[in-house]
Amino acid sequence: MDFTPTEEQEAARELGGRILADLATHERLRAAGTGTDAELWKALCAAGLPGAVEETGLLGLVLLLEEQGRVTAQVPLAASCVYGILAVARHGTEEQRARLLPGLRDGTTVVVGAFPAPGTVTARGGRLDGAVDWVPWLRDATHVLVPDGDRALWLVRAEDAARVDPVELTAPWSAARLVLDGAEAERLGERGAYEDVLAAARIAFAGMQAGVCAGSLARAVEHTSVREQFGRPLSTHQAVQLRAADAHMDTEAIRVTVYEAAWRFDEGLDAAGAALTAGWWASEAGKRVVHAGQHLHGGTGADLDHPVHRHFLWGRQLDAYLGCGTELLAELGDFLAEGDLS
Repeated sequence: MDFTPTEEQEAARELGGRILADLATHERLRAAGTGTDAELWKALCAAGLPGAVEETGLLGLVLLLEEQGRVTAQVPLAASCVYGILAVARHGTEEQRARLLPGLRDGTTVVVGAFPAPGTVTARGGRLDGAVDWVPWLRDATHVLVPDGDRALWLVRAEDAARVDPVELTAPWSAARLVLDGAEAERLGERGAYEDVLAAARIAFAGMQAGVCAGSLARAVEHTSVREQFGRPLSTHQAVQLRAADAHMDTEAIRVTVYEAAWRFDEGLDAAGAALTAGWWASEAGKRVVHAGQHLHGGTGADLDHPVHRHFLWGRQLDAYLGCGTELLAELGDFLAEGDLS
């Protein structure tokens, strides 16, 4: 295994990192509230970054999402790339790719996913019934990818849904409740497409969690290096050093398991177990890191308007999205029990 980024992946990460750092400032994020930063999304798309994922693969997307997570930038990059560009490129028909990919590349089409659990939606004759209580970034979407009870994937235009009712999540992800009630839909992919897209989503959002954790820890290191107690910086105290070191190791554990999973996915290897492993680390270790980041800020970390609190909210949302740690561990146990362990 070689996780060294290619020149194309590294160039996309550097460009994305510069755009995100320049535009996803604390002031702009505060002004955005729970909505998307339309100017930032336009800048990322104008730079060709969503479309580049077709060439740089899931690992390239993970590198971009790390940069997004570092600054908690409010754009539907992960959702539209995983549920849109990668899903359509890998599972769409030639006609679907020709029709949908141009808009996905330039950002005028945004696909989000009503994942992870099928069963709340039923399909009959190309129409869907049911509801999904919360779908991240749905308020920004032109289309939504919906799994039915048989794990078939259906693409629905947001305007064809019976209702899209805004809801608020822990993280400000422009979420909404999706009510279908006979909505017209088109099939995307055949058997196995759901499992493939779900694995890609778990890997991608775990990559975002690695960035969220890195950003939270960086803020904590900066704070403890300048904040003094008893005449010396907090960072010189052994307890602070150990807490930060544990958070660093947790962040690196998330990153390396995500890179392995993304590499396996891009190489066409079985990535289901690796995706569950990465997701478990992102959930369990991720919440430890964002708690540590907030605690290392002391009383400042309790300020709801402080930037580190945004990392805390994102980390806790990612902890539960696409399965919390105990759910993922149970799935991983079933996966190992059913596999060939010889």
